[in-house]
Amino acid sequence: MQNSMYSALFGALSNEHRMNSIANNLANVNTTGYKRDMLSFKDTFAMYAHDQIMEPQVNLRSKKLFPEPQHLSRTRIAQAQVDFDQGSLKVTGAPLDVAISGNGFFKVRTPQGDFYTRNGHFRMTGEGMLITEQGFPVLGNGGEITLPDGVKNFTIAENGDIYGDGEPMGSIDLVEVSDPLSLEKLGSNMYRGRKGLEVEEVESNSYMVQGFLEVSNVNPVYEMVNMIEAQRQFEAYAKVMQTTEALDKETISKVGRAR
Repeated sequence: MQNSMYSALFGALSNEHRMNSIANNLANVNTTGYKRDMLSFKDTFAMYAHDQIMEPQVNLRSKKLFPEPQHLSRTRIAQAQVDFDQGSLKVTGAPLDVAISGNGFFKVRTPQGDFYTRNGHFRMTGEGMLITEQGFPVLGNGGEITLPDGVKNFTIAENGDIYGDGEPMGSIDLVEVSDPLSLEKLGSNMYRGRKGLEVEEVESNSYMVQGFLEVSNVNPVYEMVNMIEAQRQFEAYAKVMQTTEALDKETISKVGRAR
């Protein structure tokens, strides 16, 4: 198989992954607190043995002993990471809607452990427990938050302290991690530490805003332009593979033809 087939195949597969990432970003353009995915690419060069040889030349007329270097570019996805840039804040007026301004996270408790989220669209159960949209308890002071029954006027301060009818009722944890890139998406708009990496929590400089929600940081126009670009690149790589296949068939037919 010709090298052009391999190069085009790797390029097409890379653009397929890129298209999947873009489609996921566009699908979550209206998801509260969603952070877009980003992909970066690199060229993996396949080198021949003679590419490593630096032959000495006695003079300018000396004949070269080895052919010229031949580097083959095989594109690969270098890194996939989350863009944690701040999304804009949308007014809702709901007392249990809380947005984070800054790099902080809420902490929630799930059957699989404690995870992080930026989605502050909370609600309260009949028993007064503060939970997320998925029904996971929101953590405060390291534990679950339960508000007294009968309290209606809730106020959430910038540091997460909750007041009901002017009385302190608890506090919502607001944490930051030293390296946000150590987090990976878990699903349901939550994050956890990457396998093999330790997540270090540090004091947060962020603050909460009651009655607001953070919208997705996805730019639909930018993602649509990227989608068109990825589609055109995929079509170009597919054309290269078709051309290579046609050349191979023609070569085989001519070589096998009786003279």
